Amino acid sequence: MKASDLFVRALEAEGVEYVFGIPGEENLDLLNSLRDSQIKLVLTRHEQAAGFMAATYGRITGKAGVCLATLGPGATNLVTPAAYAQLGAMPILMITGQKPIKTSKQGQFQIVDVVNMMRPLTKYTTQIVSGDNIPSRVREAFRRVKEERPGAGHLEFPEDIAREETDAQVIPQSSVRRATAEEKSIKHAVDMIEDAIHPLLLIGAGANRKLTAKMLRKFIDKAGIPFVSTQMGKGVVDERDPLFLGNAALSEGDFLHRAIEKADLIINVGHDVVKPGGTKVIHVNFSTAVVDPVYFPQVEVIGDIANSMWQICECVEVQRSWDFSYFMRVREHVERHLLQGADDIRFPMYPQRLVADVRKVMPADGIIALDNGMYKIWFARNYKAHQPNTVLLDNALATMGAGLPSAMAAHLVCPGRPVMAICGDGGFMMNSQELETAVRMNMNLVVLVLRDDAYGMIKWKQASMGFQSFGLDYSNPDFVKYAQSYGAHGHRIDAADGLVPQLAECFDQPGVHVIDLPVDYSDNDRVLNRELKESSKLL
Repeated sequence: MKASDLFVRALEAEGVEYVFGIPGEENLDLLNSLRDSQIKLVLTRHEQAAGFMAATYGRITGKAGVCLATLGPGATNLVTPAAYAQLGAMPILMITGQKPIKTSKQGQFQIVDVVNMMRPLTKYTTQIVSGDNIPSRVREAFRRVKEERPGAGHLEFPEDIAREETDAQVIPQSSVRRATAEEKSIKHAVDMIEDAIHPLLLIGAGANRKLTAKMLRKFIDKAGIPFVSTQMGKGVVDERDPLFLGNAALSEGDFLHRAIEKADLIINVGHDVVKPGGTKVIHVNFSTAVVDPVYFPQVEVIGDIANSMWQICECVEVQRSWDFSYFMRVREHVERHLLQGADDIRFPMYPQRLVADVRKVMPADGIIALDNGMYKIWFARNYKAHQPNTVLLDNALATMGAGLPSAMAAHLVCPGRPVMAICGDGGFMMNSQELETAVRMNMNLVVLVLRDDAYGMIKWKQASMGFQSFGLDYSNPDFVKYAQSYGAHGHRIDAADGLVPQLAECFDQPGVHVIDLPVDYSDNDRVLNRELKESSKLL
């Protein structure tokens, strides 16, 4: 068969549902082969958005998301999504085209060494040089990007190879079971937990797997050990739990850091950075720790995390010597602090009120996809996630521009659930053209644009460093008219008490809804940089 047809069959054998992207002339054979496939092509307006959508698809499903671009500028536009997926442990396969490799390359027109460009950003990158190699290259790429730790992969598919004839056959997926932790490491970990006085459980992104979440829930219920989460570990365990202390949204000075300092043992599940000092650390992960001045665990439990936590849970015995009184005092302070400003009537809207009102409207399984900005810290700290993958935020690459595409991918994967993109005006404008994609695909989506007419997070950092405000303010379009120009519904909030009813109305009505919400970040420095640090010292 034609090599491009074989390539599509190989994708089908991997269970691919969507290909996100923008084809170019070097992809036309592949595009024609996709036309007769069950795989759906999601045509986007920028390759970067396609990459973010593919990565978020992988993050939610655990299967590799696939995106497509042409050579040269199309491929270079996938660099940021590659880093986004690689640092965030999201399985993604990027396919790029190339000029013919067996005949003239038309000089240097649009020729970039994409394979080597992608090498430091991916787990696997290669050029397909023969139609006969397609099955093995595709199978290896999917295997690599999905195995723990997941990440990015890249295949370059030149146009002359796509036109070849081949007799090769698709290689089916293989069944793989991850190795389990060695019995002695489990015993050592259990002994350390039972010998501790103030053990604390830390949940990271690597624990965001269905079975792992179930085992963590079982361990917490049995042992009664308090827990905290990283930003990308939000929702692995229901954050309404009375043993949940909070989310590590700030680098230092939060109440949570006092609890970490007090702990004499941290059970670190699916994460790899813990504050150093006298604290002992148990590293529970798929792979060994990379030891550096910040992280040097005493015990490493290496293997399938869910199985490791099940074994630890089966063996550990609740100890009377455990003392969680300080942790519970931390939790009281955290809960009291999270309530401050939750009903503030000032307008433009206060961030604490914003988070509280969004939580009122969103059901337990509702999904919010955050872009990167000041609001991400407020949502990480103040918004309690009830289920896994209901708060999609990026604290790995922490790129702007991913919020809207991520929400769109979440809608495709979970079409019956409420989905909302929450973007700053800066991040929203970096990929706002994807409103057209969302409208064209008849998505039901709410996009909340938080407008402060500036790069708010950098202004916060600027203030915390004692610098005068400079160089970070800009103007915006009329977001209501902007949304309407794409065929979406535009709304503007003009009072603090208007957000909840407007959100409820938008979720009740089909279509894409863009809400312009002015926000007031003037208290960021006072609350997060000064008052919080002073208050936490009193614990």
